[in-house]
Amino acid sequence: MTRAGRPGERRKGPSGAVQSVDRAVSVLEILARRGEAGVTEISEELGVHRSTAFRLLGVLENRGMVAQAGDRGKYHLGAGVLRLAGAAAVRLDVSQEAVPVCRDLADEVGETVNTAVLDEDAAVNIMQARGTAAVTAQDWLGRRTALHATSSGKVFLAHMTPTRREEHLSRPLRRFTENTVTDAALLRSELERVPEQGYAATREELELGLVAVAAPVRAHDGAVIAAVSVSGPVFRMTPERLPWVGARTAAAAGELSRRMGYGS
Repeated sequence: MTRAGRPGERRKGPSGAVQSVDRAVSVLEILARRGEAGVTEISEELGVHRSTAFRLLGVLENRGMVAQAGDRGKYHLGAGVLRLAGAAAVRLDVSQEAVPVCRDLADEVGETVNTAVLDEDAAVNIMQARGTAAVTAQDWLGRRTALHATSSGKVFLAHMTPTRREEHLSRPLRRFTENTVTDAALLRSELERVPEQGYAATREELELGLVAVAAPVRAHDGAVIAAVSVSGPVFRMTPERLPWVGARTAAAAGELSRRMGYGS
């Protein structure tokens, strides 16, 4: 028997729950390679009892990762796999398309520019560019940051469905600095203004001395899939300068949205 992977190669698998995950992934690999397969075929290729293969397929079917082909007893990859692949492709596309847009914006405003995506309950920066005045800026790439305390996070909160937004706001909001907005009612009021204003802002809410603005990036269907932000020190990102930086950030996010198919 052979496991999914290199022909003729039997891999020594882990034990317990990790082994179940390993086998489930192998089932997906088998279906990806064959197109469709029955329980017996899968059990033989995995080298497991038919009942084990059936249980694995049942779990994967419940999560939408596999589906049955009518009444023929065959299984194929399900829509859940397509959703995961689509999300990964979107993230990759945004990261690639954001490079020239963020570099141009960084050159224009002279500050650090990031592109972030929503990752469950956090914003994660996937691309960064630095302007001429930002040579000592902190590296934010890959960092998970709280939604309520960051400009990108506020963009995501402002454009969520009301139900999903309330799920976030109903939890205790961590205080990072004395300026962090931890009152849900105040935060709701602020978020209501974001769509009309075109950008969200934070002033020393995540870190003292740091000010940021962010604007939404939309996919072809109008869904907000990312946020472009500009961050800089409080002495440069003054209240007088912030509207101009916000407008330039919104324009850059609009350009990235067009690159992602929005409005075309």
